[in-house]
Amino acid sequence: MGALPVYRWRLAPDGYATRRQLRAAGLRPGGQDVAAQLERPRRRREPLVAYLYRVDRAKPVRPMTPGRWAALAKANAARRTCPECRRDAGYVIPPSLGMCSACAFPDNAVSAGPPAAHGLRA
Repeated sequence: MGALPVYRWRLAPDGYATRRQLRAAGLRPGGQDVAAQLERPRRRREPLVAYLYRVDRAKPVRPMTPGRWAALAKANAARRTCPECRRDAGYVIPPSLGMCSACAFPDNAVSAGPPAAHGLRA
């Protein structure tokens, strides 16, 4: 690949799009190489860079099949399952903890009883 054309931020010609812009239009790069790049200058730091792809060479996004939906659901379920207690936490387990918050902080675990009245009377 030779030298890429470089455009300033918001000054790219029509016919080029970023991955996100392609996805919003229902397209994907489809194996093509990066066609150009955008650079947004910043003070005292290197510029932000966005890679551009040609829209005319982009392909439509592949549709989700039932098998792909099942695989995605299984992967998301694995991210929500605590490795310590083997329960579905109801949220994605943070990698920094490596377990659900109830297992990571057993002293702060909320009891399963009725909610506290907080001093309010009926």
